[in-house]
Amino acid sequence: MGRKILFITTDQQRHDALGCNGGKVAKTPVVDGLAAAGINYKRAHNQNVVCMPARSTMLTGQHVRSHGVISNGIPLPEDAPDVVRLLKEQGGYRTALIGKAHFEPSSAPGGPYFENYAASKGLYGPHRGFEHMELCAHTGRAGRSLYHYPKWLQENHPDEVDFFQEYVTPQKTISCKRGGDTGGIQVWHNHIQREHYHTDWTADRVIDWLGSLDEDEDWFVWMSFPDPHHPWDPPSSELKRVNWRDLDLPDAYPGSVEATVKVLEGKPRHWLDWYLGKAQFNYELPAEFVPAELTPDQIREINAMCHIENELIDEAIGRVLSYIGTRGWGQDTDVLYTADHGEFQGDFGMMFKGPYHVDALMRLPMVWRPAPAAGITPSVVEQPVGHVDLARTFCAIAGVDPDPRMQGAVMPTSEDGTRERVITEWDGGYNGHTIHLRTLYRDGYVLTACEKSTVHDGTEGELYNLREDPRQWVNLWNDPKYAGIKSDLIADLYDNLPEARQQPLEQVALV
Repeated sequence: MGRKILFITTDQQRHDALGCNGGKVAKTPVVDGLAAAGINYKRAHNQNVVCMPARSTMLTGQHVRSHGVISNGIPLPEDAPDVVRLLKEQGGYRTALIGKAHFEPSSAPGGPYFENYAASKGLYGPHRGFEHMELCAHTGRAGRSLYHYPKWLQENHPDEVDFFQEYVTPQKTISCKRGGDTGGIQVWHNHIQREHYHTDWTADRVIDWLGSLDEDEDWFVWMSFPDPHHPWDPPSSELKRVNWRDLDLPDAYPGSVEATVKVLEGKPRHWLDWYLGKAQFNYELPAEFVPAELTPDQIREINAMCHIENELIDEAIGRVLSYIGTRGWGQDTDVLYTADHGEFQGDFGMMFKGPYHVDALMRLPMVWRPAPAAGITPSVVEQPVGHVDLARTFCAIAGVDPDPRMQGAVMPTSEDGTRERVITEWDGGYNGHTIHLRTLYRDGYVLTACEKSTVHDGTEGELYNLREDPRQWVNLWNDPKYAGIKSDLIADLYDNLPEARQQPLEQVALV
């Protein structure tokens, strides 16, 4: 009998959402406890700041340019490296994914992809190395998704289906519905019973699947929560947890439209163009949303919703860990926790996400609590790590050989390593615009090269000294005092970019 693996992901959760990373609002004692007993990575980055590319990197252990899922709407090829398949076939692991998968387009219900038809056909796997899958996304509305969760809700609690905010319209555009107390876009008062909400459903289904296993079996479970991704509509019974009226505005919120424009004028043009509503560069934004029209109270209410959803996630994790303990698996279970990407939550006067490589979207919570039986000393690690490192780390835990196509490395368990850099990329287009970004974090600097596109001429970029400017307001790209550092970081970035996939993959849907 070996080490079991509980892999937990959230969707669109910031690094500082957790108490162990400086969060001061949401109470997250369970994950904070995992960080205290394990390794808390203070500089973890994704390799792309939207869902499908990030999740494909977690599964394959490859950089985005290598596995080819460079944007949402591109299905991950079935022959890509697959760490879960390795654990199952080489390590004899029982394997499951419960919650949000998103290796295949979610805007193509009825299409040729397993994630789109599994629930409607009563299927629960196998798929991509997972012998069992139960899927959900961001809504319980029937007809908006064919995942297992909305089907379950429709069959068991049909009166609660329409309590959810409309995430995607019947025309497959992101809903522009407004609600809550402040009329915020994608904000809603959801009167669903808390125990029927997808956060508790995900934990319930994990516990149920674990309950089907024998005590001496090794297992890998990916428990994937859809929150705190928009729409922001936690159970209204839980709104008392955080009163949005009591919240401060984010430290990286400039304070007014005029102040925000002044900050964004120092960045490449796609920042200000989006803020003022002149252009949209990412499908996953409501078409009517103009960041400059956000009110301070709308920012506060959205942040309150995120904090509430983060608390519900933490409590759900606690229930699963408690069950693992009752089965006698606690000493032999590794727990890894991360998010696919972050959320602006008012930083730079922005909301949602897109081609912006700053900490709000790029920096992740990343916690590894090794199995206590492994005897690994708790640590805080400042060295950069990324999603690309997860697959080889899972292989090391399970004692199986990684696919040689996997990139990255086993994540360090102490601060005495020699890791130098982590790379994030963006290759996306929407509504006639394309943007290509290459970003390097190294030695306390974030450098982004804006390659030639319909938006940039290839000379623009961003450079931030995080020690002096943690909010990333002051772009040093054209500062002559930083010319040498910029040149060195650019060379380092392009020297370390992995080879791109020879045959680009086709985008078959928008998300």
